Amino acid sequence: MTAPSHRRWLSILATTTIVVSLSGCGYNEFQALDEQSKSAWSEVLNQYQRRADLIPNIVSTVKGEANFEQDTLTKVVEARSKATSIQATPELVNDPAAFQKFQAAQGELSGALSRLLVVTENYPNLKANQGFQDLRVQLEGTENRITVARNRYIKTIQDYNVKVRSFPTNLTAKVFSYDAKPTLTVQNEAQISSPPVVDFNTKK
Repeated sequence: MTAPSHRRWLSILATTTIVVSLSGCGYNEFQALDEQSKSAWSEVLNQYQRRADLIPNIVSTVKGEANFEQDTLTKVVEARSKATSIQATPELVNDPAAFQKFQAAQGELSGALSRLLVVTENYPNLKANQGFQDLRVQLEGTENRITVARNRYIKTIQDYNVKVRSFPTNLTAKVFSYDAKPTLTVQNEAQISSPPVVDFNTKK
């Protein structure tokens, strides 16, 4: 074996040995945590879709109240439209800038919904409307499920990121290009491809 061939063989052997060694330093854990984070993210999206689907019915019921504040309703619909226009693709969660934009839009929707519910307290007819109260209970239940799903997702991302940054698993992360994932920092995100239309021109 010539000297160049010998050096090339030793280089290949060394690289293979390093990769095999590093794959045992957290490689399987990375795979498990990545799958857990995907599952947790899907549950977050499922709960936000459930919430978004409730909004048209809530708006439709509220706008049946004479003299209800039109601006409040409009802001809810606009915030929902903005939030649902952003598609929560797998690539989104690995793009910090896009992920932040997604979260901000959902936070805006949360704020608009909160203001809507506060305003409804000024309308006795709505407070006495069983249909509206049922929708409100459904919304509150969904918000609770969202919180649980979000917390689970945040925990899986924290566990993943600790692996990425800790020694010796950080070496495995570098070899396989595993980067830290962005986590949730504001209220709410959703994925709805075709949101229902709310028609404000419908007669009361």
